[in-house]
Amino acid sequence: MLEEEAKILSGNEVSKEIRESLKRRVNELNKKLPNFRPGLAIIQVGGREDSNVYIRMKMKAAAEIGIHAEHIQLPKTITESALLAKIEHLNMNSRFHGIIVQMPLDSCNKIDSHLITDSVLPEKDVDGLNTVNEGKIAVGDLSGFLPCTPNGVVELIKRTGLGITGKEVVVLGRSRIVGTPAAELLKWNHATVTVCHSKTENLKEVTARADVLVVAIGQPEMVKGDWVKKGAVVIDCGINAIPDPTKKVGQKLVGDVDFEQCKKVASYITPVPGGVGPMTVAMLMSNTVQSAERFAERLMDTKWKICPLSLQIQSPVPSDIEISRSQEPKNISVLANEVGLLPGEVSLYGTRKAKISLNVLDRLKDQEVGKYVVVAGITPTPLGEGKSTTMIGLAQALTGHRDKNAFATMRQPSQGPTFGIKGGAAGGGYSQVIPMEDFNLHLTGDIHAVTAANNLLAAQLDARMFHEATQTDQALYDRLVPTMRGERKFSAIQLRRLERLGINKTDPNSLTVEEISKFARLNIDPNKVVWQRVMDINDRYLRKITIGQSPTEKNFTRVESFSISVASEIMAILALATSLEDMKNRMARMVVAFSRNGTPITADDLGMTGALMVLMKDAIEPTMMQTLEGTPVLVHAGPFANIAHGCNSVLADQIALKLVGKDGYVVTEAGFGSDIGMEKFFNIKCRASGMKPNAVVLVATVRALKMHGGGPAVVSGSPLKDEYTQENLTLVKEGLCNLIRHIENVRKYGIPVIVAINAHKNDTEAEHELIKKGAIENGAFACVTSNHWAEGGKGAVDLADALIEACKQPNSDFKFLYELDLSIEEKINRIAKEMYGAGNVEFSQKVRETMRLYAEKGYSKLPICMAKTSASLTGDPNIKGAPNGFRIFVNDMFLSAGAGFIVPLVGEISRMPGLPTRPAIFDIDLNTETGEMIGLF
Repeated sequence: MLEEEAKILSGNEVSKEIRESLKRRVNELNKKLPNFRPGLAIIQVGGREDSNVYIRMKMKAAAEIGIHAEHIQLPKTITESALLAKIEHLNMNSRFHGIIVQMPLDSCNKIDSHLITDSVLPEKDVDGLNTVNEGKIAVGDLSGFLPCTPNGVVELIKRTGLGITGKEVVVLGRSRIVGTPAAELLKWNHATVTVCHSKTENLKEVTARADVLVVAIGQPEMVKGDWVKKGAVVIDCGINAIPDPTKKVGQKLVGDVDFEQCKKVASYITPVPGGVGPMTVAMLMSNTVQSAERFAERLMDTKWKICPLSLQIQSPVPSDIEISRSQEPKNISVLANEVGLLPGEVSLYGTRKAKISLNVLDRLKDQEVGKYVVVAGITPTPLGEGKSTTMIGLAQALTGHRDKNAFATMRQPSQGPTFGIKGGAAGGGYSQVIPMEDFNLHLTGDIHAVTAANNLLAAQLDARMFHEATQTDQALYDRLVPTMRGERKFSAIQLRRLERLGINKTDPNSLTVEEISKFARLNIDPNKVVWQRVMDINDRYLRKITIGQSPTEKNFTRVESFSISVASEIMAILALATSLEDMKNRMARMVVAFSRNGTPITADDLGMTGALMVLMKDAIEPTMMQTLEGTPVLVHAGPFANIAHGCNSVLADQIALKLVGKDGYVVTEAGFGSDIGMEKFFNIKCRASGMKPNAVVLVATVRALKMHGGGPAVVSGSPLKDEYTQENLTLVKEGLCNLIRHIENVRKYGIPVIVAINAHKNDTEAEHELIKKGAIENGAFACVTSNHWAEGGKGAVDLADALIEACKQPNSDFKFLYELDLSIEEKINRIAKEMYGAGNVEFSQKVRETMRLYAEKGYSKLPICMAKTSASLTGDPNIKGAPNGFRIFVNDMFLSAGAGFIVPLVGEISRMPGLPTRPAIFDIDLNTETGEMIGLF
């Protein structure tokens, strides 16, 4: 009677079942995240044919399952450092959830393969070869990625149905990739494991005791039939080529086990090929799908695992800088992880601030956005009414005290106010951004980038005017399009100019004399230059200067003006751009001057667009910081609120809205009162971004209402009069008209308004109750007292609760104040009458001519960015309250074509502040022993 032979453990059949199961899991992922696909990067160095065979198998299996696999073939000449850099790039790429490096490395340079496998992030190490994953297995932590071949071995043993628990298992071979991890896995599956190797004494006797024999010794057909216990399970991990003249290729593949002998003794045995090999690929795919599922789960689970920082409240409240320094910030990488950012999306600037990549918008493109809230204010006193402080306190309350995902997004402050009179803009008291020194000084250099880009454009503008004035058309053309290395060609930006001029030629030598003149000569009118140089300090003596006085400029002088850097149109573009491409297009459209025949001259005409983008490429990324309570803040852009729209960037808000998820909140700020900042936020920023706000928080103070009710002047730097330090219900009541006007302004946009009374120590409960009654009676959704300055987030909990309720209201009623197809004059009238309460609007003759020119040149459909005093609803800073029917006079107007708005000026608006007699400079110093800054506030 013939002995029964071992049953064949077919890796092909088992791996097919696994691939089918994985395919179903990928389909389930696609249902939850329609545009999501698991991604696998396969790195190969060189081109060994045996490696190519394995890679083709992996690529085929991935395609069958629905995994996006990418074969990245690198040359044999690659260095170790270059290979490590490539792996690091893939580590940071969120499209790839698994990374494998095909071994062996076919390189002509010395490369440490162990270093290479360890450079793959453990969470992407789907081969299971990183030391972290190996170490986890050693201690029984199977939560990491299990190495593919050992995992396949265990799966095949389980398929026999004979079980592993309590069995005596011998593993022949101790390699890092198969033998050792296989032994560890079997041990943690409750087998009794013996590891043997070529130096083991009485090897045959040891293997013959095994209920399960796993062979990975690397020697063809080493294990014979008498090495195997009767009825044992034999798993052959080897694959070796041996000569075979009967085969066409002259060789055949065999395992480490003599298959013909051992199958007569074993109960189950794996063939070679078709045994463990296909299982290795299947387990690689399983690890990749598992990694993708973990990543997808993180995408879908938007609830933050954030750990707020506690406050040590003191009374009386210390100075802002004392409070800031008393709190140890979280490492910014920790906070980034808490809010769902990936390492590749975070560029660290030390441990307290980081730039956030725009790639997060691609990764979260299918993510639902959160609630969008803007903080505005009533007409302020010169001291400000605390919009930034309220915004920070509210964000702290939402995250730290109401367990909501909440971002604050705010502008970067200019150094002008920091060294002038206002001081910093990080909030105040126990509701501020930390570290305040970093926030108020330089931050990550965005304002400096704006300054450099702006002034490079100014330099090119003046240089072009000089060269045109001193050269013939042909000489100018020959220098603009020179022959270099025997070749003459237009640059890409020059080809765009030719296209705008209607010259459909690409050969520089083919232009006619007329076309040469048309292309080379911009004919800039020196009296119609509108681009100004900038500097990020207050310097009154730069308000008007004469440039070009050196003898080298041949008497081509011109009167020039400096603005503060945040007044640059480039800053406004930074705040409004929705992508790098959008920024580039806006930069190209910037009008810097007009020609003598009235043609707008753009940055693109000057060949500047690419250079500007190079200077601004890092500035487009928002900077992440944190509040005193360790909740996240995005700081980005700082457009001047008078002659620009005075809001932080669209991109910061978009990133924040994605990160908070559909149940979260993004709280941002609009400069000045609802008549200026909020109006521009809605009609310019929201129009550019397409984002719809859910609610407005309108900040009011007893102090400001008393001023509007007829109280004495509030002067920065001077003590408050008694009317402001003692209860005075009459003044508050008389001043409510200003609050009511701002409430009405908000309601015209169809969204709810919550009035936040920013509490000060001299306020009384009766004064607050009077404000609450007036606000509710006049249409406010809620009116609450907020004590965030003295108490941090805890003091803003009532405000947070009111906001949460308000955001439950539908925001489908949101509407703009005006449509873009109205004329420039009609849009200005709509703003002045609806937002300010004006009776009529008058225009100077110069402005009427400018409006005609802008309409003629195709700019009439741009939104309006009104520039007027923030100290009054009228154009006169001395008029308080909420007057009606007054006259508004528009005395000047300029174009910000790149930013995408027209700026009418009401009264004198300085674009370059000056230093006061006693600026904050006197109090600012550096402790040279500790490195601490002194005097910031």
